[in-house]
Amino acid sequence: MSLMPLMVRPLARLLTALVAHPAASVTTLLYYSDLLPRNLDLERLVRRDLLDRENYLFHFLINLLRCF
Repeated sequence: MSLMPLMVRPLARLLTALVAHPAASVTTLLYYSDLLPRNLDLERLVRRDLLDRENYLFHFLINLLRCF
């Protein structure tokens, strides 16, 4: 079985989040990859609903950004 069917839904969720709420999505990515400082002003833009267990691509991007 290929991985393509498993990645279609996370890809659709990631693209939908980036198109619908670009500032909140990018802020969430940078915040959880520890590239933004932890402060209350930025926490208002962070969307915790993007951190579902099935959102594999979002977690992949966070872990990739932690390397930098």
